[in-house]
Amino acid sequence: MPKSSDSKQTKSFFACDNLPSGVRTGTLALSDVKVSTPTFMPVATRGTAKGLTVEQVRSTGAKILLGNTYHLYLSPGPELVAKAGGLANFSHWQGPTLTDSGGFQVFSLANMRKITEEGVEFANPDNGDKIKLTPETAMQIQHDLGANIIMAFDDVVSLDPKHRHRTEEAVERTHRWLERCVAEHKKLSKGKANPPKLFGIAQGGLDKRLRQKSLEFIQSQPVDGVAIGGLSVGEARADMHEMLEFMAPLYDSQRPHYLMGVGHPTDMRFAIEHGIDMFDCVLPTRNGRHGTIWLEGDVQVNLKKATFASDLNRLDDSCDCYTCESGYSRAYLHHLIKVGESTGGTLLSIHNLRYLQRICESYQ
Repeated sequence: MPKSSDSKQTKSFFACDNLPSGVRTGTLALSDVKVSTPTFMPVATRGTAKGLTVEQVRSTGAKILLGNTYHLYLSPGPELVAKAGGLANFSHWQGPTLTDSGGFQVFSLANMRKITEEGVEFANPDNGDKIKLTPETAMQIQHDLGANIIMAFDDVVSLDPKHRHRTEEAVERTHRWLERCVAEHKKLSKGKANPPKLFGIAQGGLDKRLRQKSLEFIQSQPVDGVAIGGLSVGEARADMHEMLEFMAPLYDSQRPHYLMGVGHPTDMRFAIEHGIDMFDCVLPTRNGRHGTIWLEGDVQVNLKKATFASDLNRLDDSCDCYTCESGYSRAYLHHLIKVGESTGGTLLSIHNLRYLQRICESYQ
């Protein structure tokens, strides 16, 4: 079993049963909320899941909402969020939150950033102003945002072959940045009765040697959870699954395992059966806004198709989400999506989010 730097630190935060099948059933203790795992966390990049109220998100069974450090730093700013009592209060979510560190923007804003050992400089997409994120500022912003779980600042590399030469360099930098995150987090946590839980992020692309090296380093540090970054960024599904299968026996079983940015039902089922406890992804709401849903058996359909124009059956007889239980017909939802009414995207997003929660619940 992989060594844990301090397994005692997670016992009051996370408890789980490791089943022979590879599935883990557990509980995250976040403030006064108990979150059963595996669980899916809807993405609220700017403090809201796009097109949905927090009440609608909560109706899907979601327990943790995810915000993004980079975007919330740009607007409304961490000072205002802190003044409002943290992201949960500011957004009226009133439940556990997790904030990404902004490290993914190192990857996604490749044409607008410069990476140095100190951190990353971005150009504000709104006005061109320079923004600098470092491991220390990423911790400071996330503490101000008041998240229950915060993420270490990491260096994410594209899996495109022309960029893979940088993979090892990025892994080493991610490790050095984690040490700085741990130090800053420790300093900021002094005097706090319930400081946020810090997760380290293992990188390594599709290189198994680097993945193992990164996991071992992350798990040697005093972090509360282990995240897997740098997957679901354009690689073939078979490659992702091969890496998840490789890593499964390497995880510290005493800490939660979080697969970042994955939200397709097929990938979630595979990951859950290979030791993953937590997920997030924009896919369910993005698909919903564009008319695409999942039906029983992970069948993906697009309601824009003409075959649904006169289909008066409800969306999915097997689903207990608000959209399905309210009896909205496929024809009506087809109409809303076709004419560009945002209500259509909202109703389909609710269904998709509930679909992913039902997958998680089926393993609990």
